This record gives sequence, structure tokens and C-alpha cells, in this order.
Amino acid sequence: MMTSSLLGERDEPFAFLDPGLLVDGDLTLTLRICLPGDPARGWAPSYEFEMRHTERGTLLGHISLRIGENDHLLLYAGHIGYEVLPEHRGHHYAARACRLLLPLALRHGLETVWITCDPDNWASRRTCELAGARFVEIVRVPPSDVLYLMGHRWKCRYRLDTRPWRKPHPEPLANAQPKGR
Repeated sequence: MMTSSLLGERDEPFAFLDPGLLVDGDLTLTLRICLPGDPARGWAPSYEFEMRHTERGTLLGHISLRIGENDHLLLYAGHIGYEVLPEHRGHHYAARACRLLLPLALRHGLETVWITCDPDNWASRRTCELAGARFVEIVRVPPSDVLYLMGHRWKCRYRLDTRPWRKPHPEPLANAQPKGR
């Protein structure tokens, strides 16, 4: 097992876990590499998977699961990042891959994972919804964040609970509307 320090509020050492078999019909996630992260740069440890067609072995895309809890992950980069190759889009591979990663995220103590995307990326926004995530807000990326330097100015934030039986997170009281008036 590889170890590194987990970014965020936790102090215990980080250890990569065996993700097990990750298959959903014609979609298989194959672990390509585990990256230990770089706390000095604010990078979290991550699992990097290939999305492959179960029977043919064809590469469909990539998906990452980043483990940690810092502002960069929670607000701008998200715990999950994905890309489906253009010729394989339209089969909901990314949404299905996100769902396959939830048990692994939960085993790392993440009861909620955050997925972000650019506001004008309608396909990714739909992917988040198909995965079961709930839109929370659009945030401005600060100039100090590496994503800003890459040209990203705004990010949509989607919340995805790792426990399917968990009740949805209640709306903040500030958004509550009076009833019966």
C-alpha cells in the first residue's frame, strides 16, 4: 500500500485501497495508477481509472477519484473528474462510472463527493444529474487557484451522496420560503 498524508482536516496517514471489480454492464473501470498527491501544491491523492468496454476492451475514456477535503477540491476541482472520448459519448458512461466509484469514496470516509464542471458544459452538467448528483451553486474561481490559470472562471458544484439510503441534505434556512401565506 502507498501512503501519503491526506489533505484536509484529517491527520491519519492515507492508504490506497483495492477498488475491487468495478463493472456496470458494458462498462468496466480499470485502475491505471494511484497518484500520492502533493500537499505542497494542494493536490490530493487520486485513483486514475480507464473506462473500458467490458467485452471489447475498447478505451472509452478516463475518470479520477481524488481523496481529500480542501477548498480546491470541495469548491473548484471536485472529488471526481471524467472525460469520455468523443466517439463514445451518448452512452452515459461517465455517469455510470461516477456511481461505480461511490463505494470506494465511502470506504475512504467521504459521505459526500463533489463534482464540478464549467457552467457552459451542458453535457457534463447532465452527466452529474444522471449520476444522481444535485446542483448546489455556481462559484467564481479565485485568481490564486490553478484552474483560474487554466482559463476557468466559474464552476458549477454538484453534490453526490455516497450512501443511497441517506436522506437528501436539507436546504439552508436562508433559502426557506414561508408556507401558507
